[in-house]
Order: sequence, then structure tokens, then C-alpha cells
Amino acid sequence: QVQVVESGGGLVQAGGSLTLSCVASGSILSINAMGWYRQAPGKQREMVATLNNDGMIKYADSVKGRFTISNDKSKNRVYLQMNSLKPDDTAVYYCAANLERLCWGPRHYWGQGTQVTVSS
Repeated sequence: QVQVVESGGGLVQAGGSLTLSCVASGSILSINAMGWYRQAPGKQREMVATLNNDGMIKYADSVKGRFTISNDKSKNRVYLQMNSLKPDDTAVYYCAANLERLCWGPRHYWGQGTQVTVSS
């Protein structure tokens, strides 16, 4: 089995910072990409930042310049450094990993989410 687990969420004042971490574990052959998505109440889940195996990074316009995604591929880990947080950043943040297992093609695996709350 594969597990994707996020950590680092919490309550922070506007203008503050948080760092999220996500690790994928289990019988993983390779990871094609990892990234972060978020879902706020009443809104659809949206992509925040993604990083593929070739190092290509994509950010949502709303977080560009404030958030930084990075990874440690040897540990199947991805980070999201969030600076200058705004109340609009309040959401459940989900880690996603597109990976391959032995005898399986690419699959998309999701973590359970971590709550980020930014107070005014």
C-alpha cells in the first residue's frame, strides 16, 4: 500500500508563515510528481503548487511570489513554504503524489489534508 501524509498545518496570523510537509511511503517504484491542492469552504479544490520529476514547477496565480514548493526526492517528500499568509489562504491543504508501483502504472494518491487557518 501507499500512504501520503501531510503535516505542518495550523493557525497563524495574517502575514505569518507556515511550512507544510508531505511524505509518500510504501511500495513505491517511482514518483512522477508531487504537489499541493487546497479546498476552502464553498469552493472547489484548486491546485496550489506542483513539482514534477523533471523539476518543472507550477503555482497558482494567487500564491505566486508567496509560496515556494520544493522536494527531497530521495525521501519522497515535498514541502510548501508559505509566506505572507492571507485570510483567503484558509483552507484544507491536500498533498498529492502521482506515482508508480511495481506492476502498476501511474496513479494519483492523496493525503487526508491538513487545516491551515489564517486569522485577520
